[in-house]
Amino acid sequence: MVIIHWFRQDLRLSDNPSLFEAAENGQVLPVFILDDRSAGQWAPGRASRWWLHHSLAALNDALNGRLLVLQGDAAKVLPEVAVEYKVDAVYWNRCYEPWRIQRDQQIKKALRNDGLEVKSFNGSLLWEPWTVLKKDRTPYRVFTPYYRKGCLISEPPREPLPVPKKIRCVATTSKNDINDLDLLPAEGFVPAHNPESAGEAKQVRWDHNLYAYWCKQGRGVGETAAKNKLQDFLGKGLNGYKVGRDFPARRNISKLSAHLHFGEISPNQVWYASAAAATDSNVETDLDCFHSELGWREFSYYLLYHFPTLPEENFQPKFDGFPWQDDPEKLTRWQKGLTGIPIVDAGMRELWQTGFMHNRVRMIVGSFLVKNLLQPWRHGEAWFWDCLVDADLSSNSASWQWVAGSGADAAPYFRIFNPVSQGQKFDPDGDYIRRYVPELSGLPDKYLFAPWEAGDNVLYQAGVVLGENYPTPIVDLKKSRAKALEAWQAIRTQ
Repeated sequence: MVIIHWFRQDLRLSDNPSLFEAAENGQVLPVFILDDRSAGQWAPGRASRWWLHHSLAALNDALNGRLLVLQGDAAKVLPEVAVEYKVDAVYWNRCYEPWRIQRDQQIKKALRNDGLEVKSFNGSLLWEPWTVLKKDRTPYRVFTPYYRKGCLISEPPREPLPVPKKIRCVATTSKNDINDLDLLPAEGFVPAHNPESAGEAKQVRWDHNLYAYWCKQGRGVGETAAKNKLQDFLGKGLNGYKVGRDFPARRNISKLSAHLHFGEISPNQVWYASAAAATDSNVETDLDCFHSELGWREFSYYLLYHFPTLPEENFQPKFDGFPWQDDPEKLTRWQKGLTGIPIVDAGMRELWQTGFMHNRVRMIVGSFLVKNLLQPWRHGEAWFWDCLVDADLSSNSASWQWVAGSGADAAPYFRIFNPVSQGQKFDPDGDYIRRYVPELSGLPDKYLFAPWEAGDNVLYQAGVVLGENYPTPIVDLKKSRAKALEAWQAIRTQ
């Protein structure tokens, strides 16, 4: 029996329910299809494509070069492959984006009509979205009851599966060249911000920064790298996680988000490995907090499944009348990390240089964009989609709506993060800001978070000239906060 295992967001061999079942029942034809056409506007962004390239390369190595890499409309490609290789069945692990659900239903029906066996499995979530409902059988809209009263009292997550004892791969006749997918940036250079000379552009190969950050520093991409990173976090970051996760200069975050998105590691593996590691009673609160973060990931998928318009439409319709103020210049300065607000600029530069941003800082830069600058949350969603290696449709849309105040379980719109006090509280020694905004590194801590408050002599001694080598603030924080509250009050009274 020849069985296609269709790799999607499950680029791993261990704890892969579909692959495990296929290997148990026959010869396996491992297939990956890049289907940008069906994805439409939600085709992977540039940073995600870079990660995907390296993840596929790692998976292909693990399969001894037997991964069949294809491109096109999966609804057409899969039946063609099935005929060419005399396939009897097609297995895959489910995905939960609306466009994938619709496409997969069509594919399943067509393949079955062709006489093939088709099976799908859960390889991405701890709890399927349709299994956790309120007593009235409607979906939850608030995270805490969803997680505490829904998930945690239901069936526990399944135990992880091992790597199949033997994967008998079908020999392929096609050329398996991942480079043909054109996932990496084209040769040549693209403009990128040069932190050492604010306002100018430096010609660099954008993805070289990503490679230096993720691959040259012992991190890596792929299943082995994901497992190593998990063990490193459990040994050095889980203890103290509940408090330390809010400090961007500390090591109390796992950085597993991209590995989870591409399925290089499963949430089940992370769930049970972290539970096994938390043997000390002092770590119990940290484990509960870490598990609740996995729960927030589940909640994002849950919302997207039950409310498929989440990436485009306000979850709370009252925000349809919100007076957003499109301003391309302000948006560009936010994107480049040239707002004149140090913690915001540090976060946006971290994003550009690494394809990642610390979660606390994501909330700060998001609040600043939608509340201080009054820019539509969809602008932030689109920029993160293109720049994050962990760009995930469910988490990205749910989180941007959360910070905007328009989403489920949203932070009230009047809760506006003050980027100065946030920097002082969560980067008290200035290590994070100095790393990504080095032109301010000479400032004493007292003025690092609000350099416009420093006197001329302090600025001179630090080598800072506001408006020249570091911008003046793009907005007045107090006035912009008041303006945001006025806008919020206006839609409340409508």
